[in-house]
Amino acid sequence: MDKVLIIDDNSSIVSALEILLSLHDLQPLCAITPQAGLQLLRENKDISLVIQDMNFTADTTSGEEGRELFFAIREISPDLPIILLTAWTQLEMAVELVRAGAADYLGKPWDDNKLISTINNLLELGELQKRQRASQQQAMNARSELREKFDLQSIIYRSDNMQKLLEMATQVAKSDVPVLITGPNGAGKEKIADIVQANSQVRDGPFIKVNVGALPEDLMEAELFGAEPGAYTGAGNKAREGRFEAADDGTLFLDEIGELSASGQVKLLRVLQTGEFQRLGSSQTRRVKVRVISATNSDLPKTIAEGSFRQDLFYRLNVIELRLPALCERPEDIAPLAMSFLREKGNSKKLSPQALTAMTRYQWPGNVRELQNVMQRASVLCQEDTIDEAVLALPEQPVAEKIDISFEPSRELLQQTLASCNGIIAQAARELGMSRQALYRRLEKHGISY
Repeated sequence: MDKVLIIDDNSSIVSALEILLSLHDLQPLCAITPQAGLQLLRENKDISLVIQDMNFTADTTSGEEGRELFFAIREISPDLPIILLTAWTQLEMAVELVRAGAADYLGKPWDDNKLISTINNLLELGELQKRQRASQQQAMNARSELREKFDLQSIIYRSDNMQKLLEMATQVAKSDVPVLITGPNGAGKEKIADIVQANSQVRDGPFIKVNVGALPEDLMEAELFGAEPGAYTGAGNKAREGRFEAADDGTLFLDEIGELSASGQVKLLRVLQTGEFQRLGSSQTRRVKVRVISATNSDLPKTIAEGSFRQDLFYRLNVIELRLPALCERPEDIAPLAMSFLREKGNSKKLSPQALTAMTRYQWPGNVRELQNVMQRASVLCQEDTIDEAVLALPEQPVAEKIDISFEPSRELLQQTLASCNGIIAQAARELGMSRQALYRRLEKHGISY
């Protein structure tokens, strides 16, 4: 049975509440003074809810005693739901305490059905909040544990889907199988490759990075596999070492692998199968031991169907696929990433709640790279200590209505918005672009006092 603490100096009210709660399978604990109530609270750590009066001295109607009791309870148990019992003379004080975190207030005499309904709702909400806090703590512990066990290359993240990706990346890092990292441009595929390399068996060996998409097609094979003197126009009189030779006993990262030419694909397939290749213009077979990590933003199955990418090479590269989600798929990462980009420049500026709201709603087609550019621009242009939405100057989005529907503010954003609006729900709701009822639901969901 849930324990409910009743603190009221009127014995008739205490008795009535005691009977009412007992009839609804709730265990009442009763006190007729604030001091006795606080003592019971200290002795019973499993109390789920408090019902408190606002006045305890005869001929006193200010509600000041109730205010003191409320904040004393808050010091002992910050998250405990508190229902205020008020007379009409203390209504203004009750409203003030609701803004300070009281769960609700009911006038005397109260409606039994409404009171029980309120209590049950708060107890259900409290249980939900307890589970959410446990889940959040579990996620935080998992992130800390992963950082302690592996070298995550100072990556900034908070989302569950990034946690799952990094767990998989560090798990496969120890093997020498090829890894294919997929995801949109600017999402951070190279950072994931860095993490795989940093936790691999060859982390002390060479780590060679090649942007295949930036190589001219006529030089691509020479860059990757090397070339003999005079093998191509402008080759010169010296043999050229390719990236595979440079990466021997280490790792080769091939970015934009979907841009590799047909002849380059044949040679790459042979290296992956046998560890052997030939320099351009040479018949001598060379051997290397190289761990290959590749990345692409292309739809490789589609390019295979179009005949521009070899299916057998795809299967060789795609032994393990690490799919990096777009930034808009992990909105929890936006705020911490933005603040990290500001701190990179030694900047102490902060982001306003309105700016954070706009950033969470924006779809970031350029992903993390675009976010970094926006933060750098804003830090230069902003003349104040706080960066607001206007300084961000995010582009208009034609699918705004769809974005608004899916917008879900984080706990941090809700707290910052409430604080900037001095706890005024109507103003905070306007800032977040939602109704007061919608804001109340989200505050309750995250266990935020209002």
